Amino acid sequence: MSEYANSQVRAKVWVTPDQVESLRSACYAVGADYLQQRNEAIVTTMYDTGLRVGELVQIDVELLRNNNSELYLPTELQKDYPNQNSPPPVTLELAADTTRLLSAYLTNRWKDTPALFPSRSSERISEQGVRNMLHKIAEEAGIRPYKLDGSRGDPSDVTPHALRHGVAYRMMNEEDGNTLYDVRNRLRHRSIQTTERVYDHLLKV
Repeated sequence: MSEYANSQVRAKVWVTPDQVESLRSACYAVGADYLQQRNEAIVTTMYDTGLRVGELVQIDVELLRNNNSELYLPTELQKDYPNQNSPPPVTLELAADTTRLLSAYLTNRWKDTPALFPSRSSERISEQGVRNMLHKIAEEAGIRPYKLDGSRGDPSDVTPHALRHGVAYRMMNEEDGNTLYDVRNRLRHRSIQTTERVYDHLLKV
């Protein structure tokens, strides 16, 4: 199977809005105190924007615009997906809750770095660092994400991509007025066919 075909497989694991709220709360029950607000900001930003983890860790503070209510993603930061055509730059509007949290986090940050999300030992958190953090808070919150086969997963199944899939679930089932085109635009798929293939089974009918 080609890489392009692989990229269009159906979403296998996703989280729901109530589970994300539990993840956010769990950020304040595990880890060092000075990392807790950063961790909630990571979860909230990913669940608002649908960013891939490789994109999230590259974000610099200067890419936040308009009093932290918008996030600018230049071409070079975005993953070339599902093919090698370069995606255009895009500005993502952030939810008011995300803006508020990011503003508070930046005011209280323990480390002043160009990167929006530093780690304890580095100026920029790694992709594996984000995955490890999600696993810890998912374990604390006892999150069992939903799976394609109808079963429920384990906390170890809560990944950055499960959050990304959760964005599609939220837009299609919890918010009014969205179409698959809105989901496609938020998740920045190159074609609506990709969005349909990956997410049509998440829509309640």
